[in-house]
Amino acid sequence: MVGARSIVCRLNPDPIPMPTPSRRDLANAIRFLAIDAVEAAKSGHPGMPMGMADIAEVLWNDYLQHNPNNPKWFNRDRFVLSNGHGSMLQYALLHLSGYELPLEELKRFRKLHSMTPGHPENFMTPGVETTTGPLGQGFANAVGFALAEKLLAQRFNRPEFAVVDHRTWVFMGDGCMMEGISHEAASLAGTWGLDKLVAFWDDNHISIDGNVEGWFTDDTPARFEAYGWHVIREVDGHDADAIKAAIEEAMRSQGKPVLVCCRTTIGFGSPNKAGKESSHGAPLGKDEVAATREALGWAHGPFEIPDDIRAAWRAGNAGKVREHQWGQLFDGYAARYPAEADELVRRSRGELPEGFVADADAFIAKLQSDGHTVASRKASQMAIEAFAPLLPELVGGSADLAHSNLTLWKGSKSVAGEDPDANYIYFGVREFAMTAISNGLALHGCFIPYDATFLVFSDYARNAVRMSALMGAGAIHVYTHDSIGLGEDGPTHQPVEHLAALRFIPRNDVWRPCDAVESAVAWKAAIERRDGPSCLVFSRQNLPHQARDEAQLQAIARGGYVLKDSKGAPGVILIATGSEVGLAMEAAGQLGDHVRVVSMPCVEVFERQDVAYRASVLPDACRKRVAIEAGIADYWRKFVGLDGAVIGMHGFGASAPAEDLFPHFGFTVQHVVEAANALQ
Repeated sequence: MVGARSIVCRLNPDPIPMPTPSRRDLANAIRFLAIDAVEAAKSGHPGMPMGMADIAEVLWNDYLQHNPNNPKWFNRDRFVLSNGHGSMLQYALLHLSGYELPLEELKRFRKLHSMTPGHPENFMTPGVETTTGPLGQGFANAVGFALAEKLLAQRFNRPEFAVVDHRTWVFMGDGCMMEGISHEAASLAGTWGLDKLVAFWDDNHISIDGNVEGWFTDDTPARFEAYGWHVIREVDGHDADAIKAAIEEAMRSQGKPVLVCCRTTIGFGSPNKAGKESSHGAPLGKDEVAATREALGWAHGPFEIPDDIRAAWRAGNAGKVREHQWGQLFDGYAARYPAEADELVRRSRGELPEGFVADADAFIAKLQSDGHTVASRKASQMAIEAFAPLLPELVGGSADLAHSNLTLWKGSKSVAGEDPDANYIYFGVREFAMTAISNGLALHGCFIPYDATFLVFSDYARNAVRMSALMGAGAIHVYTHDSIGLGEDGPTHQPVEHLAALRFIPRNDVWRPCDAVESAVAWKAAIERRDGPSCLVFSRQNLPHQARDEAQLQAIARGGYVLKDSKGAPGVILIATGSEVGLAMEAAGQLGDHVRVVSMPCVEVFERQDVAYRASVLPDACRKRVAIEAGIADYWRKFVGLDGAVIGMHGFGASAPAEDLFPHFGFTVQHVVEAANALQ
């Protein structure tokens, strides 16, 4: 029997427990997915993922509050990779954590239609919160995310129900730090006390041109301390215990955002390229990949993740448990505070309040009947006054120009305080960060953000406007002082090419209304549009009210419409926007009954209309067309052709009163009449 039992024991031995993967093993999984993907693509940036893998592993496995099974869970933490060139770091994290990002998609890194584009894109990959790559903008987006969390917590949380309680974590590199937008955004984050914002600075001393000691010698920790941040200095970015201690300290911070300064080695583990710019933006190469595998003890083939390491990354159902626990909390909240719960749910779904559209339309109809002659910037303020009380999600402000942009309204309350109804942002003179922060607010959800400055300074913000359009962020960008009509400030402040520049951004709706009615319609359209940005462009000078029937009033929302029609088929068509619509109407009165006037407040919306509608407004049979706009002339050739005429700007403006500038640059009734009559 003893022998038999002995045989049984030998045949059925107790299972030998497999060693638990080390933290370095888990981080190396990130490193080699990044290395292999870049190698397969023959393109990409392996150095940063290799350098930040240890930080990412600790954050994602021990602290990040998320649910890979539901990337859009409301109370998830937001993770932002501001140094987005290292996108394979994020793709590796998403894949290993269990998001719907198959290994095959990592193998297709940087290939057409893959879920792993060269830089993270929020509309391509589940779990990517914002599109990053233009350095510094992801960091500014993160400030917008953190501001959104703060405002929602103030509005909805109750002592026993912290239903809004999530953090924003952002990775950023030396390039992000050097970009001016990081200064702007960090200053505001400190002013607002965004203590749920934690930024990890990848202090590896390397940028594309080599060691940064020749061009980046700032005392960065002191700089952030001066902004009002809590700074954790000299963290070893390759020591998991040091990283954990830093994160624990960051999470204890109250009243201040946190910067964790992590000293890392770019290309960590590469025997010949670690710490060098050669690992930054190019594949390591076959021989160096093999050497790195040997140096880090990674005895696995390309894209091969051992089962024990994969299991450790996906241990348990922590994400589902987190969301379930939050769901129970929210159920209790909804039972106790049903009105607040309903509002939060509505806002999280991006739904407008019931009755908003009807109320907005009633306001627009009243404007049409009242017939106000005001500057369109004033009309914009009138629209805000009417719409904002209906929209608790409307939040925004101006870049130190509130009394010129007219963005303040009676219910404005600064976000710098603790008011639960805070809704106004004093951005200061920070146009670039202002716009990127608005993008973050829009992407976070529950808000309709707007920002404002002079149109000429949209140049400072333009790349963030471009990112609004690329990401489909429903931010509203308000620009006033829209032409030479601002007068005495001269050409430095007179936008000439800016309307065209903004219109050339794909999926960017640019509205330039001609009176108070069109201004209100533009605001309503921008509020309703949640899949991309709108630029609302307003005048400094008064604009005359235009008469319309009901059909014309409804047609404004189609971007272009017939404001004054000819008798019979049009012989000449005058196309105008903004302040020049009034000029076109006067000229039509002199030209006679054969003239049609088309108001074109938004070219982009007009061009999305069906062919039949566009042809009804601008029939092909009428080639005699004159476009009139106090902006660069060449843009309008696509509407008037080579045989039409454009009355516009062909150079910069000048310093003089508006009433002198318009005739000086040819914006007169007589000039329009002459141009129309000259058409063959």
